[in-house]
Order: sequence, then C-alpha cells, then structure tokens
Amino acid sequence: MEEVGAMARLTVDEDEVVVRLSGPEMLLARRSRIRVPLAQVRGASVEPDWWRVLRGEAHHHGHWLPDRFCVGAWEYPGGRDFVAVHEHGPVVLVDLTRSAPFARLAVSAGDAADAESAVRAIRRTL
Repeated sequence: MEEVGAMARLTVDEDEVVVRLSGPEMLLARRSRIRVPLAQVRGASVEPDWWRVLRGEAHHHGHWLPDRFCVGAWEYPGGRDFVAVHEHGPVVLVDLTRSAPFARLAVSAGDAADAESAVRAIRRTL
C-alpha cells in the first residue's frame, strides 16, 4: 500500500484507490472515505497548482474557503468530481470511467515526491 501525505490520504490498496479524509474533512464532506475499484481508473497525473483542478462549483456536500482549501463533491456540466485539495503542494488527479461515482478524484499531496509516488503506484496497476 502506498500513501500520499497531507490532510486527506490517497492510497492504492489491493484492487482499489482509496481516499481517506481527515477529521475536519470528514465533517465537511459528510463521508470518511472514497473507494474506487482500479478497474474504474483510466489514468493518473500530477497537477502542481491546486486551484487548476477545480471544475464547476461545490455541490451540497462540498465546501471551500477561498485560497485555502476545497473538499467534497464538485459539480460541473460534464459530471461530478471529488476533491480534497489545499493551498500548498501538488495534487494527484485520478481520472475515472463513466461507471465510477465521480469523473475524477483530486487529492493534495505533501510534496512532489509523494505525488509522483502515488501516480506511479496507480499506473503500475493499469
């Protein structure tokens, strides 16, 4: 199992990508984790600027503080993303298939090495 540091943690756990939220994030997003089978993953990449990953606006289970953080579901005309991003550090983007509950996952990583490690772990399973 490989893990990304930061508030939320993104792991590759056997046959799933799992996002585990911190206590404050759980309260805001109204859930403790997101589990997506690896069969529903199309790809993964790193985005150095956290604010570039946001599409659309916060859904009723999404919260944000301008220039600080965004957590929860975000809706845009093409679907819905799950984000747990913060103002510092790169973001791991996980693109998902249409059968997944979200179009993509976006999770902040502690640093560039953590982000690249998570992306490599996901790509090894594809």
